Amino acid sequence: MAESFITTNRFFDNKHYPRGFSRHGDFTIKEAQLLERHGQAFNELDSGKRAAQTDEEKLFVAVCRGEREPVTSEEKVWIKYSSRINRPKRFHTLSGGKPQIDPSEDYTDTDD
Repeated sequence: MAESFITTNRFFDNKHYPRGFSRHGDFTIKEAQLLERHGQAFNELDSGKRAAQTDEEKLFVAVCRGEREPVTSEEKVWIKYSSRINRPKRFHTLSGGKPQIDPSEDYTDTDD
């Protein structure tokens, strides 16, 4: 049987993980190694630059398309990586409004 996720190139993401996957804290050591070893193949399969050759790769592509839940460690780490880099940017707004006062709470500053 043919091996899945074969690639000769190491996978790095200098934009999102300039110090490497293992040093960032998002991934375990095993996950980081899996990404470095097979991430190039994962990326090519996910983007459609590479056709799935094995059943395992076909199932992986189905996960990337959202057709099935991730089951294998390869599928899980790629979905985790994808969700981290495609996370919408968070932004905060500051409201300049005055604090709301509840009219039912009558407050008087008198000593009884």
